[in-house]
Amino acid sequence: MFMPLSEFPEIDHLIPLFAQIDLDLTIILVVAGILIIALVTALAPKVGVAGPLVLMALGIGITLIPGTPNLYLPPDWILIGILPPLLYAAAVSLPAMEFRRDFSAIGGLSVLLVLFSSLVLGLVFSLLIPDVGFAVGVALGAVLSPTDAVATSIVKKLGTSPRVVTMLEGESLLNDATALVLLKTAIAAAAAPFALWGSIGTFSWAVVIAVGIGGIVGWVNLRVRAWIPSTTAATAISFVVPYVAYLPSEHLGGSGLVAAVVAGIVTGQGAARYFTAEQRLSDRVNWRTIELMLEGAVFLIMGLELSSVINSGDEDILGNAAFLALLSFLVIMGMRTLYVIPLVWLQGRRAKRGETIRPHLEQARDRFQNVTVEQVAERGARNPERRLANFRRRISRSLGDIAYLESSQLGWREGTLIVWAGMRGAVTLAAAQTLPEDAPNRSLLILIAFLVAVGTLLVQGSTIKPLIRALGLTGAKDDADYADRLTELNAALREAASKALAKPDLHREDGRPFDPELLAAARERMVAPPDEAEGATMDELRAIRLVIIQAQRQRLTSARSNGRYSTAMLRRVLEGLDAEELSIRAHLPEA
Repeated sequence: MFMPLSEFPEIDHLIPLFAQIDLDLTIILVVAGILIIALVTALAPKVGVAGPLVLMALGIGITLIPGTPNLYLPPDWILIGILPPLLYAAAVSLPAMEFRRDFSAIGGLSVLLVLFSSLVLGLVFSLLIPDVGFAVGVALGAVLSPTDAVATSIVKKLGTSPRVVTMLEGESLLNDATALVLLKTAIAAAAAPFALWGSIGTFSWAVVIAVGIGGIVGWVNLRVRAWIPSTTAATAISFVVPYVAYLPSEHLGGSGLVAAVVAGIVTGQGAARYFTAEQRLSDRVNWRTIELMLEGAVFLIMGLELSSVINSGDEDILGNAAFLALLSFLVIMGMRTLYVIPLVWLQGRRAKRGETIRPHLEQARDRFQNVTVEQVAERGARNPERRLANFRRRISRSLGDIAYLESSQLGWREGTLIVWAGMRGAVTLAAAQTLPEDAPNRSLLILIAFLVAVGTLLVQGSTIKPLIRALGLTGAKDDADYADRLTELNAALREAASKALAKPDLHREDGRPFDPELLAAARERMVAPPDEAEGATMDELRAIRLVIIQAQRQRLTSARSNGRYSTAMLRRVLEGLDAEELSIRAHLPEA
């Protein structure tokens, strides 16, 4: 019979010491990890190597040092602890307008390609691995099929075609849900008879409930943070938003990762309207830091887990695992190639259809340009002003979509990049470790997943940059077109400033009126405060400029809906307005 520790007072003082040692070691490891990630991120571009690849190679190198203990990170730490905020951060910065334009292509890559690849891989595994049935094979296929959002960050940082980056990023944000739901369905089918309609219903429910919860959480996040005056408090709330979306969705049978992504998209789209300039700046800085640390940690951990994954199986299965991993990679790339070829062709057809429709849309735009609200009202339309504005906006958006498809057409070079950039990552390794403990040849299955994930990152990740150069996809935008659009947008903002200054009841943010003489001078000059102005005059002119910036930001928000300007351009101008506002407020006297 064991005796309680209280019976041994001579060792009681050692218990806190052991706990302190463990805590100190944990703190040291965390600090070392942060320093490694920061240094590698800063130094990797100087040597022309992607930081994530350096981190993973560094982790693998550490495991090869004799005496290094095996590291095992429970899969929930990645699936629940790391991925929701990572995907949320990526979704917030996702160019939603471009995402909408290519949603059909992104949806096909995220759902159909994952389903097809999983089924083909399931058949291969069931034929080649003893005791592994079709259901378990499909489960492993679901683990291997999705591209990884963290992995695609390598492509994003190389400055390639923005449209290709949007498609890859959108695919990686959404296909995790397809894979994880399919994984759950396949595991359930391995223990019970397979029900096709039940599986389809489960998948549909997982998506619907995730989109609903994610949308509600994103909407509430915008309203609550707009109501909170403290920027630090509002930023602190943003840190829990991914988990607020993830947890209830998972509890109700939905996809928590999709919920986090939807919440991020809603937040990103509403930030310009509901958040202050200081909140937007705080979000950009803080979430970029979080994204950097979590993304680096994922790659470092993947490398550090090498020894634990290899040692989890027998030595005689390493050769089989390597062969099956190579075969899996070939199947994945073959399926992806077969899917992307018609995808690129269909996108070319879309662009050609747009060329046919564009003259008719331009005629409609010109015809309705001179239509008045009174004329629409004479036809008996309800709310004629709104209907006319919506019609003009739809025409403008359609023309913007056509111009986007024409200026960024997909050809064989872009298709090649889409195929080769489909790397696997942390989701593959974490999901593999959720396979049932009684699954046949479980160690072999996990080792296959690990080799595919690490292999694709090292092979594809290290060759993607020279491939982009060889294909000529440097991502250089049409400077003339970009400059023209930027000039046009700036002219629209100046027009918004003129209209704001022309209002007879123009007043400060707190409702107080402006000095009439200074307001008249500002209307004549419509420039920033003159250098010779001092004291109260300078403060008055700064207050006028704040009102102008608010009017320009409203025009910028409305410009987003017409589809004429790219998301990158709109964000660039918005960041400029935010920086100017913060600079002005820093010089205003405190209320």
